[in-house]
Amino acid sequence: MPDALDHTPYDALLLLSFGGPEGPDDVVPFLENVTRGRGIPKERLKEVGQHYFLFGGVSPINDQNRALLKALREDFAAHGLNLPVYWGNRNWAPYLTDTLREMAADGRRRVLVLATSAYASYSGCRQYRENLADALAALRAEGVRAPEVDKLRHYFNHPGFVEPMIDGVLRSLADLPEDVRDGAHIAFTTHSIPTSAADTSGPVEAHGEGGAYVEQHLDVAQSIAEAVRERTGVDHPWRLVYQSRSGAPHIPWLEPDICDHLEERHAAGVPAVVMAPIGFVSDHMEVLYDLDTEATAKAGELGLPVRRSATVGADPRFAAAVRELVLERCAAERGQEVTRCALGALGPSHDLCPVGCCPARAPKPAAAGADSPPVP
Repeated sequence: MPDALDHTPYDALLLLSFGGPEGPDDVVPFLENVTRGRGIPKERLKEVGQHYFLFGGVSPINDQNRALLKALREDFAAHGLNLPVYWGNRNWAPYLTDTLREMAADGRRRVLVLATSAYASYSGCRQYRENLADALAALRAEGVRAPEVDKLRHYFNHPGFVEPMIDGVLRSLADLPEDVRDGAHIAFTTHSIPTSAADTSGPVEAHGEGGAYVEQHLDVAQSIAEAVRERTGVDHPWRLVYQSRSGAPHIPWLEPDICDHLEERHAAGVPAVVMAPIGFVSDHMEVLYDLDTEATAKAGELGLPVRRSATVGADPRFAAAVRELVLERCAAERGQEVTRCALGALGPSHDLCPVGCCPARAPKPAAAGADSPPVP
């Protein structure tokens, strides 16, 4: 048996994700949760839900989180990290508030949080922190002694996150016909967000055109492209592009869209494209629909060979990276010096989100940050 690893001062890890429907009857209630407060009519939600109905009303994200949960528990046990792992979602069962209530009943007092979003942005970080604050406040209103929570740092450039994506791109390139392989373009994709949200993403010093959101994705894309060149001897051209836009047409969002990019690359004479969804932890609905369905259909219309590389999912290297991130944070909280793993040019991210980091659309309390309300 491995020696037990020191996880003090924490007594649990919470896997915090978005959630998704698990049957046709769940789709509209799930979308009502996602869009709560925006006044979107139910008929419009039924239209939006067609992406889910194409797949039987089931989002793959919950099964993918179950697989990651299993991978984390197995990795922790194999390495002597006796830290229980819980799972809660923002928008569907198991709901975050219910999971935190369970953790409180189990006597958990200080909890680390792993969000299934690797990059800095309002929707990818602060909104999770706001949901944590709401859930903790709800428990306190019930008279429950809610645990203290801290969020693990952004892991976009951790080797355990990047290396599986490098392998995914290499496999996709190898799967292309040999006559188009060396000339293939790599389209690194991530979720489009409003340009105003991108420009204010990350700490205040990172604000500007694209903010930390774009800078972090470009850094990961560069790391992957360089690794592919080193391992194949071919310098593939690449670009960061976007998918899954959902906002009003008059509001500027990050561009180009992946389908527009495929048209442009085809017109430029590119013989093939590998689509690499570096902005996503797993193959959830936006990957399945926007890339595997919509973008692949567009490529078929153009006669452009495409392949879509894998996301990280429950890769053992990612589970190992989470263990390293947990132990790193535990040691730092105990006042020890730690070595923080990071690839690329940006270095490791902050442990504590600073004031002004990824500001909210409207002032709202958020947990696990320098601007968080004091723990009662």
